[in-house]
Amino acid sequence: MTTHGDPATQPGAPDVAARTGPPDAEDPPATAGDESLPGALTALRAAIGAARFPLALPSAEAARRAADGLTAQLDDYLLPRLARLDAPLLVVVGGSTGAGKSTLVNSLVKARVSAAGVLRPTTRSPVLVCSPADSSWFRQGELLPGLTRTNEPSEDPRTLQLVAAPALPPGLAFLDAPDIDSVVDANRALAGQLLAAADLWLFVTTAARYADAVPWELLRSARARGTVIAMVLDRVPPEATDEITAHLSEMLAEQGLGQAPLFVLPETWVDGQGLLPERVTAPMADWFARLAADAGARAAVVRQTLDGALAALHPAVEGLADAAEEQLTAADALDERVRAAYRSAHRTVEQGLSDGRLLRGEVLARWQEFVGTGEFFRTLEARIGRLRDRVVAAFTGRPAPAAELRTAIESQLVTLLRGVAAEAAEQAYTGWKAHPAGAALLEPDLAHPGADLPARAERLVRDWQRGVLDLVRKEGGDKRFVARTAAYAVNATGLAVMIAVFASTAFIPTGLEVATGAGTTVAAQAVLQAIFGDQAVRTLATRARADLLERVRSLLDDEAGRYLALSAAARPGPETAEALRTAAGRVETARRRSRLTGGGSAT
Repeated sequence: MTTHGDPATQPGAPDVAARTGPPDAEDPPATAGDESLPGALTALRAAIGAARFPLALPSAEAARRAADGLTAQLDDYLLPRLARLDAPLLVVVGGSTGAGKSTLVNSLVKARVSAAGVLRPTTRSPVLVCSPADSSWFRQGELLPGLTRTNEPSEDPRTLQLVAAPALPPGLAFLDAPDIDSVVDANRALAGQLLAAADLWLFVTTAARYADAVPWELLRSARARGTVIAMVLDRVPPEATDEITAHLSEMLAEQGLGQAPLFVLPETWVDGQGLLPERVTAPMADWFARLAADAGARAAVVRQTLDGALAALHPAVEGLADAAEEQLTAADALDERVRAAYRSAHRTVEQGLSDGRLLRGEVLARWQEFVGTGEFFRTLEARIGRLRDRVVAAFTGRPAPAAELRTAIESQLVTLLRGVAAEAAEQAYTGWKAHPAGAALLEPDLAHPGADLPARAERLVRDWQRGVLDLVRKEGGDKRFVARTAAYAVNATGLAVMIAVFASTAFIPTGLEVATGAGTTVAAQAVLQAIFGDQAVRTLATRARADLLERVRSLLDDEAGRYLALSAAARPGPETAEALRTAAGRVETARRRSRLTGGGSAT
């Protein structure tokens, strides 16, 4: 094995203690007893855990993955490491499939502790190797608490096999991670989680695969987090050593990793135990032995990686906050599309009450019959009208014109309400379907009004009609005429007020549309004005119209609520982004106050 320079003089090698200095025995690192940084991290952990990105936006899946990754790093590394800065240095050995990670770990600890072979992937669950003196550190489960400890090999990727290796000095542990490019999704995810929990990342690649894209993406990520990195270039043909080493060194420099120690291992045979010859691993073994023996060097590595991970939190959480705000913006956009559709429906009803369209057809015919035949006045006459109506209904078998008019008004209004509700539902459905977040929330039934809409519309109109009669009764309660004729005057006047609501003014229609009964219509209005007064007629029609529109608004709001309930259930809390930014700011402030940034760089 050759190295890119002498590892003993490489930045990141054990001589880092000479540059950073060990912690002052009289003044231990403030972080160890500083509750503000762990407290800030705990608060950030809670804020990230509360963040939700339920709407199907392009940024949502990335935000969920980032949140999961940050949570795992806080739980697996940052909080446990801050709590125990004197824990052994954890070296996570990562790399591509078939790079020889397990063989290298076995060779460094001089024992076959991790399975190696031609089948891929060979490392299905991580293996942590440490000195027997350090076993208690890792059995307690503070580091990587989500992994179940075991003493035996396992196929379960959620287990962590612990192995004690007498040849490994105290203060140092190796963790053989699954392949970063494994064909098994769970293995790839676990590899990323373990690398985020490393104090030092020993990345293993081969002469044939050192330029692959996936490893470099992870290396850039590790560099951005400030993780201390060492590189192993394995299986290098002797005749190509200089050329490949020079090329890889150039690539490392281009990525800002030129200071990372680089160990080059030639092609060679393994012995009967599957271990590399000691002459090949000796330089690397010596490098790690010096690191294990120097508490100051280990502390410097921990400081750099820990501080880098803490510094990387702020921009990562800022990205989560941006995604949370995007969720709110999308939810608002979905709600506005629904509200716009149902506002348009309400305007259509309002226009229908003012442009005279509801006076056509059946309503106009019944109104002409009601007024033109003189029944309007008969019902306003003395009680004899009541007997005459009953006799006519009994012998003709048909309702009196007043009842037919009221039914026609109800039918016309219900038809209008059903039409605008159907149009609004279709418009809202189309609006959501055109939005990625809305399309994911849609249910087929939303394209149409609620199944009970017809019954609710009929009930609305009947309730409104009763309300008009109550309004007339109340307004005319002190009028002697109404008092004399009781319900007959109230019913006739109420119908006239309902018709007035359908007109473009507050008066009963008297134009060409009711030409057949024009004379009696004018007279009818005169009677109403005589009973209630001109202003009272206007007031009655205005109030009845406002009451109807308010009932319609409530109906349409209920219809819109079918959509809004879905968006409300998927809407993140409005405080999410602010909570994330506040928590991240606290961590950054606490980090700057700690002594993690004052010890220099381990690389």
